[in-house]
Formats: sequence, structure tokens, C-alpha cells
Amino acid sequence: MVSGYRCRVATEVKQAIETVRAEIRSELADYLAGQRTYLTSIASELVPVCDALDEFLLDGGKRLRPLFAYSGLIASGATPTREIIRAISSLELLQACALIHDDLMDRSDTRRGKPAIHRHFENLHQSSAMNGLATQFGEAAAVLLGDLALVWSDQMLNTSGIPTQSLLAAHLIHDEMRVELMAGQYLDVREAGEKTYSAERSLRIARYKSGKYTIERPLHIGAVIGAPTNHSALLDALSRYGLPLGEAFQLRDDMLGIFGDPAVTGKPAGDDLREGKRTVLIAMTLESLDQSGRDELLAHLGQPEISPAKIEELRALITSSGAVEKVESLIEKLTNESLAAIEDPAIHPSSRELLTYIALSAVKRSA
Repeated sequence: MVSGYRCRVATEVKQAIETVRAEIRSELADYLAGQRTYLTSIASELVPVCDALDEFLLDGGKRLRPLFAYSGLIASGATPTREIIRAISSLELLQACALIHDDLMDRSDTRRGKPAIHRHFENLHQSSAMNGLATQFGEAAAVLLGDLALVWSDQMLNTSGIPTQSLLAAHLIHDEMRVELMAGQYLDVREAGEKTYSAERSLRIARYKSGKYTIERPLHIGAVIGAPTNHSALLDALSRYGLPLGEAFQLRDDMLGIFGDPAVTGKPAGDDLREGKRTVLIAMTLESLDQSGRDELLAHLGQPEISPAKIEELRALITSSGAVEKVESLIEKLTNESLAAIEDPAIHPSSRELLTYIALSAVKRSA
């Protein structure tokens, strides 16, 4: 009976999430259609900009940040409206900004199995036989499209139609989130220049670049939209849920960056090894290997032309170090810590199944 009940509840929660995900996409499509009309009235040359951002935002994507904002709203005991869905959908535009710029900084060639935005516009430059350097054009376009998505995220939130009190409360969190995101991005860029690897530094980057921005702050935004006053206890409880979950989410991302299936992740096999990403997994690996193992791994990290055979050898080396097991144990510990916070009385009981389901989905994913 208990097992059957849990299965039924999980099915209902999954269906509810899919419904919200569809509503988020619908609001994004409506907003982007309006922006297309405005931009193309300026110049027809902006059509490729609209096309690229439409494809980037509407084709695929897990909608995690709006879904966590939705969960925060339900945790406040509030009822969602179309205006609220439109407000939280704006987080997808902020995510687009982060991903476009991140791919440019990482020199990533693909995103979700398609050319990254800077590569897309580099290809456009070449196919159109334009003057100048195709690479420079692609990079400049990516900076501008990322900035445009950032501007749009503010505009979509501001014009969503939610009550003024909710909008002001959301903006306080929204501003903090963007500062934290940029701080985390800078620390990530700086880490690439460090002479040593550190699991502690990598965890701090994971918290600010991904954890707070992906989970904690979206939860807070949804919560204050639903309860614009007297929400300190709720925000505290959601932080105790969101922060460890955010770190576990990033640790899973790090695992997928090396061991993920390209057919599922949309990224080449072992892409993080080619990019030389300084993740917690790599730091723990280096801490555990002997000198010859460290030399072998460091000799290939960040080398774009690593062969598939060498990728497999490095994967085996990482696994043999025990780091994979350590990271999986840490993910489990952080997830359990997160789930324990759901029982806090400040969190509305109607949201607990949703918070549990979305947490497990975030850390047990394959993409």
C-alpha cells in the first residue's frame, strides 16, 4: 500500500511539473515573439539574433530555475497565477545569459548537441562570406546576445504583472543572485590560473556559480513572490534545503562532465577533461593519486585534442583513485541534509512531495 501510494504521488508530482514546464515555455514563447517584433522593426539584420535566442530558449532545457522558484512559491502556501509563472519564467533568460557567456569563456563548441552561440555566429559569418574575422564576430555576438538575455530577464520580470509588493521583494533576491553568480563566474575563471588544485576552492565556486544561483535563490524568489512579508523563517528553511542540494547538483554536473553519455548530455565525452575544468572531482582525484598518476592526469588536463582512447584511460585513473566514490558519497550526504530540511514547519506541507521529487531529480539525473 505504501509503495503504491508513493508511486501514485510521484506520478502526480511529475505530471504537475510537466504542466508547469509547458506553461513556462509558453510564457517564454509569448515574450520572445513580442521581442522579435520589436527587434526586427529596428533592422532585418537582427532576425538571426531572434532565431538564435528562440532556438536556445525554446528547444530543450530542464527549466530547473523556474521550477525551483515555483517550488518556493508552493512552499509559501501561495497559489500560482499566470502572472507568477511569467515572472519566474524570466529566470530562463538569466540562465541563457550565463550559458552563452560560459560557453564563450570555456571555448565550448557545443551546447545541447548544437553549436554554442559563439560558434553559431562564427558559422554565420563564414557562410555569408562577410568581411573580417569569423571568430571575432562570433565572440562579439555571443557577448551581446548574452547581455541581451540579461536585459530581457529584468524586463520580463518587471512586466509580468505580479503585485508591486511581490515584485519589490523578488528584486531584492534577484539582485543578490546576479551578484553571486558573477562572483562565482569570476572565481571559476580565476581558478584556471591557480598553480594548485583545491577541493575546498572548487566547492566554494560550486556554491556561488551554481548552487545558490540554480536552487537557493530561485526558491527564495518564488517564496517572496508568494509571501512578500514575514518570510524570514521560510527563507531560512529553504536555504537549509537549497544550499546543500545546490552543491550536490553541481557535483553531479561535474561527474557528468567526465562520465556522462554524449547522446544524453549533448556534450562530447569527457568534455571537462579537454577543457581542464577544476572541479571537486578532479581536485579529489589529484589528492588521492600517487606522483606518477598525478603527472599523467595533469599532462592531459586542458588539452583539446585528447583522443577517445586517452579519455577512457583518464576515466579509469580517476575511478581507481577513489574520487568517484568520495564524490558520490558527498552527493548522498548533501542530498540527505537537504531533504531533512523539508520537514521544517515554515515550509507549507503541500510542497513537501514536490520539493522531494525535484531534489531527487536534480541529483540523480543523467544530463
